[in-house]
Amino acid sequence: MQRLGFIHDMLDVKFLILYVMARVSYPVNMQQIYELCYQDDCLSYFDVCTAIPEMVKSGHLMEVDQDSYEITEKGRADGSLTEDSIAFTVRQRAETAVSRFNRQIRRSSFVKTQLIPRDTGDVSVVMSLDDEKSNLMTLEMMAPNQRQAVDLCRRFEKKAENVYNLILTELLSDDDEEE
Repeated sequence: MQRLGFIHDMLDVKFLILYVMARVSYPVNMQQIYELCYQDDCLSYFDVCTAIPEMVKSGHLMEVDQDSYEITEKGRADGSLTEDSIAFTVRQRAETAVSRFNRQIRRSSFVKTQLIPRDTGDVSVVMSLDDEKSNLMTLEMMAPNQRQAVDLCRRFEKKAENVYNLILTELLSDDDEEE
């Protein structure tokens, strides 16, 4: 039975991995590589699991941490030569997935949360927002229990910029009422 899609053999899988890895700004694990490369129904997780060790052995990828990979200069050079062999639609979808991934990872490096249990049973939630140069804001709040503390962290991670803008707008507004 003929396979539908644009990925037909292991060479296609390796070309797609090189294409994605050349555009990723951070080290990625095997699962993330698969998710970024999964732009064609013919690609399987097992194809990626087979290709990556072969690509490390050939010098196209290198393992930087336990199960995290980066592209090498050899991989970057060979990948640029083989980009045109990847179907245009697969390249476009992979490019979009990588851009989204890079934005998410970059943003997560600027938004940090920490839970600090107190002796009284409640929890301090320390939330911070940074930019490329320094810390923009650090906010510490008390939550009565662990569940609410985790919820505060999760919501701050989603809305950190909005919280920062609301606080800044409120503190800088000229609508001070005289008593």
